[in-house]
Amino acid sequence: MAHYPVHTIASAPQDSRPALEQLQKAFGVLPNIAATIANSPKLINSLVGVFQQVHTSSLTEQEIQIVLLTDAVTNSSTYAVAFHTALALQQGVRQEDLDAIRERRPPENQRFAALSALAEALIEKRGHLNEQEFEAFLAAGFTREQVLEVVAIVAASTITNYAATIADPPLETAFQQYAWQS
Repeated sequence: MAHYPVHTIASAPQDSRPALEQLQKAFGVLPNIAATIANSPKLINSLVGVFQQVHTSSLTEQEIQIVLLTDAVTNSSTYAVAFHTALALQQGVRQEDLDAIRERRPPENQRFAALSALAEALIEKRGHLNEQEFEAFLAAGFTREQVLEVVAIVAASTITNYAATIADPPLETAFQQYAWQS
């Protein structure tokens, strides 16, 4: 696929730099995917806006990572699968639940299973959930508002998943142990 430069904050287009600074502050490092997306100030700034909303939702960080990992697997984004596996582990998600998602199985944790199923259905069906899928999510203890919050997470992950597939940034050494192939 087409390779794009992996920017530093200093080398990025001027209009991308504030977004990269925000992401570096949030992660403690500047992920290569963000440094690559910075080639488009419009895209990196859009990502940061959605990113802020996603990480201030009513879902826990563990739950957000479950959705992001499911999205990465569903979209076959090898970079994002490795990245979100690492972040989910940092948030305390059990390795067994992560392995299940990476293998396209439901996690044992029932809330995670409901989140993962909803995220996968949203992507595969392009938002056309049936009543049973909607009700199964609610039955797991989630709210109607949280269905829409998952839509926001899917939107954010679509940006990174598609950009990673197109731009093909190198996987950082810290994430290589979580490398994945579809």
